[in-house]
Amino acid sequence: MAEDTSEIIAKINPQYKTPIWEHSLVYDSPAEQLEPVYFWILEFTKDLGFKVEKLVDNFSASPGSGYFGEMGGRAKIMQEEGMKIMGTVGAMVKSLINLLYDLKEFEIRLKQYDIAKSKDPKEAEAGILGLKQIWLEKVDKQKIGSIDALTMQLGYTTLRDAFMVAKTPEDVDKMDLNDRVKRLLKLRVAEFLAWKYSSEAELRKRFEVEKAWVKSQVGTLKLYARWAKPYLKATEELMMKEKAREPALVKAFNIILLELCILGKNKIDIVKEVDAGNLPKAFRNLKLKRDYHACILIDFVFRGTPSRTQTGYILAGRTEVNFKAFALNDDELKVLNKELEKTDFSDALRLVETITEESLSQMLEDIEHFIGKEKKEEEKEKKKIKKEEKEPEIGKIKKDKFEESVIRALAEQRAAELCYKIYDIYKKSHGMASFATPEWEMPGKWRFPK
Repeated sequence: MAEDTSEIIAKINPQYKTPIWEHSLVYDSPAEQLEPVYFWILEFTKDLGFKVEKLVDNFSASPGSGYFGEMGGRAKIMQEEGMKIMGTVGAMVKSLINLLYDLKEFEIRLKQYDIAKSKDPKEAEAGILGLKQIWLEKVDKQKIGSIDALTMQLGYTTLRDAFMVAKTPEDVDKMDLNDRVKRLLKLRVAEFLAWKYSSEAELRKRFEVEKAWVKSQVGTLKLYARWAKPYLKATEELMMKEKAREPALVKAFNIILLELCILGKNKIDIVKEVDAGNLPKAFRNLKLKRDYHACILIDFVFRGTPSRTQTGYILAGRTEVNFKAFALNDDELKVLNKELEKTDFSDALRLVETITEESLSQMLEDIEHFIGKEKKEEEKEKKKIKKEEKEPEIGKIKKDKFEESVIRALAEQRAAELCYKIYDIYKKSHGMASFATPEWEMPGKWRFPK
């Protein structure tokens, strides 16, 4: 709620533990709905030059109300759809892990072929010996009359050693072996050489195919994650906030509570304010690293009875609107948004983030190694930007310089004036019972400090 947002603002800038100005409107009528109140204030706030964004949108219904059951049913549908996609995402992550494992195995095998082609005779010999060992264990051993079987069972003790030495069938003729061993050895060496060339070509082809498949899987995984987020976000938005101790939510009653909070921002245009005489002429060419904004926080609290119609629900009852005025600079707004994101980020969306972004980041080194350096360069650029533009944090925001303090004071004055204007015009045009805290007196024309 706005109280929570106000607390965050107070932590960001302790001078706003109490808002600059604060007003309240209360209207209790079983015939009046919240929507006209909300949209009148929203549109009028925009008309005054504010950029408006919604910060809070919560609701709670008593278990005995039809609204409770209907919203729960809608949330269940969204949840089921989201979890189906998340099941696919989980399976794809496992598949990606297996693909990366296979690529590592292929890379190790291919390295032996590369070493065997080395210009260094010793390295080339080591590579050939490694391939022969693989051939003996993976290919020849599958035969009944394998070299190992002949060596151990039939007493061909020289066969294995001679095979490791011979490079071509012609080399066998130069060896001091009996004719029977030579015939067996020539056949095995020829088989090995044929396997060596064909297996390398096949292995390199499969290696490239699986690399392309990994790249495709990474893209598909991110796509599925994007598909899952709207469903899980909708589930979270349709979930009612638990208010076990709220006295208005009696289980047997047909009651709903709504909480809405919007933030309006109006940037201070230094040049225009100088021309209007609200800032010194010396400020015209002032270059600031951060802008200042007149800010209005408007909080709606509604308690009513939902009535079912053919097109949906009509919500009528008691509406309370609270207006609060502040002045915030860009750094303070960034921190405010970051803190609100922490509270709004649901467990479901955090699950998506963990399964996709964090899982991919753990495998990032392998993925970069196999599918190229594009992603690596992109990450480096992001880290560079992040390093250059350090995100502000609570308690670490730079204090206002003198010029900034003058602009902030103007922003505060503007926020208070416009906040009161929205409150006062709405109150007079709708005849709502209201009270203001503290008592408001319209300020005189703004003058910059001497």
